[in-house]
Amino acid sequence: MEQLLVVMHNRPVPREAPDPAPRASRDDREDIVSRIAYIAPVRVDPADSGRVSPGIGPAANGLREIGFSVGPHHLEYHYYEALVVPDILHSVAEFERQGYDAAVIGCFYDLGLQEARELASRLVVTAPCESSVLLAASLGHRFSILVGRRKWVPQMEDTVRRYGLHTRLASLRPIDLGVPDYHTDEEETHARFVKAGRAAIAQDGAEVLILGCTASVGFSEQLQADLGVPVIDSAAIAVKHAEHLIELRNLFGLTHSKVGAYEAPPPGELNDWRLQDQYGLPAASERWVDLR
Repeated sequence: MEQLLVVMHNRPVPREAPDPAPRASRDDREDIVSRIAYIAPVRVDPADSGRVSPGIGPAANGLREIGFSVGPHHLEYHYYEALVVPDILHSVAEFERQGYDAAVIGCFYDLGLQEARELASRLVVTAPCESSVLLAASLGHRFSILVGRRKWVPQMEDTVRRYGLHTRLASLRPIDLGVPDYHTDEEETHARFVKAGRAAIAQDGAEVLILGCTASVGFSEQLQADLGVPVIDSAAIAVKHAEHLIELRNLFGLTHSKVGAYEAPPPGELNDWRLQDQYGLPAASERWVDLR
């Protein structure tokens, strides 16, 4: 399957609600190939591609995976997060301009998710934390998130609370590893996940576990076998969630609401203030690096 990922030089999104998305007949849906962009919002060198790729193997839809040629190598600090958000948003805008069906923001902090849904009209936008907690809530009564460092816990806890699922959150358990360390010694990382997972199940009442970093790619299958509960790979699930939302859009015309939270910025302000030019929209795609 062709590997696809694109960025978009954004055209202003109209304030009024867009025309309903065209629906595909049920008989035709198997013939539809959607294009999905996976954005790893970090600087990517050749040796990093396996660490930041969602690693889901052949996709049912066309999937292009990109990172950036500039910026931080991880997002463990709020300052780093603030630096990459404009490139995330402008990449989402470019994806839509080029006709992509979905963009996945590949960071468990869900950076720019709400803002990207403001900009997008027909484009589906997903991110790992939201996709994972929604799935976890359907797979068990309570879930725990296994995270790298204690530093991450407050922000992730706040994010789950914002999604309205904090009463289903059993715990956030750190394994005391930073993002760059996850694949340095994979046996050690696996052992730490097992220890934290067993504690979450036995002591916190977790019935489902979420790997709370997209650098956790490659660990979920063996952990699920070892621990005996569902273990969610957050990067892969964000991609599969996007595929699901694309199908719902195509079959039933369901898209992100543009009334209220995701109302788009007024086109007049975007044009008159030249915000996208001033903040680097045309240059965003020049910083893309294909992951594979």
